[in-house]
Amino acid sequence: MNNKDIQSLSHSKWRCQYHIVFSPKYRRQEIYGKIKADIGKILRNLCQQKDVEIIEAELCPDHIHMLVAIPPKLSVAAFVGYLKGKSSLMIFDKYANLKYKYGNRHFWCRGYYVDTVGRNKNAIAEYIRNQLQEDIANDQISMKEYIDPFTGSQNK
Repeated sequence: MNNKDIQSLSHSKWRCQYHIVFSPKYRRQEIYGKIKADIGKILRNLCQQKDVEIIEAELCPDHIHMLVAIPPKLSVAAFVGYLKGKSSLMIFDKYANLKYKYGNRHFWCRGYYVDTVGRNKNAIAEYIRNQLQEDIANDQISMKEYIDPFTGSQNK
């Protein structure tokens, strides 16, 4: 870890980096295609508004991994609440049809996972970069098609 990760103001220095994971309600696989790009843009804008740096992020089909640097003036709980609450409203404003799927304007699950990064930043960033490929590989292994969905005939 080098000093370029340390941020500062006139009277303080900090390196507050966190690995955060959260999911859409019921882990519905809504994070793909056009909505994936929009969710990424929404999360980036909300992070910028709170001076939170996104070090690495990946939108998987049913969850999101973010490696972020959060200034010490902002608690992790407050930031995640802000991020999930505001993004829900913005997603439902853009995709009104999702309100009927989710009800109550809750797009995200109530909980989340957070871990401090410490000196493992590079390992966690690499893990997040590879997460989507691992999910795709696991889905392909576990979801063998015995009947071709397009022709209805038996797969060999």
